[in-house]
Amino acid sequence: MKITVLSGGVGGARFIRGLRQHVRSALPDGAAGSTAELTAIVNTGDDMWLTGVRIAPDLDSIMYTLAGENDEERGWGRIGETERVSAELRAYGVGWPWFTLGDLDLGTHLARTSLLRDGLPLSEVTRRITSRWDLGATLLPATDDEVETHVVVDDAGTSMHFQEWWTRHRAALPARAFVQHRVEAARPAPGVLEAIGSADVILVAPSNPVVSIGTVLGIPGIREAIAAAPAPVVGVSPIIAGAVVRGMADACLSAIGVATSAQAVAAHYGARSAGGLLDAWLVDQADAAAVPAVEAAGIRATAVPLWMRDPESSARLAADALAFATR
Repeated sequence: MKITVLSGGVGGARFIRGLRQHVRSALPDGAAGSTAELTAIVNTGDDMWLTGVRIAPDLDSIMYTLAGENDEERGWGRIGETERVSAELRAYGVGWPWFTLGDLDLGTHLARTSLLRDGLPLSEVTRRITSRWDLGATLLPATDDEVETHVVVDDAGTSMHFQEWWTRHRAALPARAFVQHRVEAARPAPGVLEAIGSADVILVAPSNPVVSIGTVLGIPGIREAIAAAPAPVVGVSPIIAGAVVRGMADACLSAIGVATSAQAVAAHYGARSAGGLLDAWLVDQADAAAVPAVEAAGIRATAVPLWMRDPESSARLAADALAFATR
């Protein structure tokens, strides 16, 4: 079975980890050498240059989580991090004092930057970096091109990088719009369209619908490939009982006029039969009442437990998503 996941952020990382655990336990020879292939197409709109290094937050979050190196308490960065280099950078007045990079994390960024400076595309750089660990999944950046998300914060068109709006201001500045710079000229990274076209199942992780999944879909060619794919497309709601599971996706949804509800996000994605994204949608049991309305919009729906409290509950959610896709 070939499984392709559109993903980004902590929600995507935890969902993919659960999916890997389920695949390894439930599919034949899932631990090694099996026909089960797991590919994640990852948002790169959060990426940026800072203090001379290229940072790829979503790729790194997923890599660290699958490698067992992610700091689960903070939700980002490496286990056992120190921050001596960031302290030195602050003393020199370099970089963003509110955006702290751990020393181990900086090692990843330096390795990525060195390989990029050698002329390698991000997809090949990612392949080399992730080969350090047995991740049980292939991570593909949505594009090799630099497509960075900026946030327009006033009527005059003032904008800032998404990371500044998200990390420094904690999404407290009302967003007027999200702009992916140079997205029109971007191309899907090698392997992305193939992973979509050859998939047996396409899953949409419970990631931010606007700046994670929305950025992936904004790369020319990706949405069209999904529309033409023979595989079912099943999404997992990032909203439970009218609240975001993690982060500040509600601020992003409000900026584009979408309510913070499982039903509204399903409608935002739309039914594939009507030119949208989804064939099916998983909502939490707390949102079971939304199932009829979602199905009336042409998207099959079911209510299952969505909370990913630990690897086991994440694996159960992944199993539910795959089971629903194969019905």
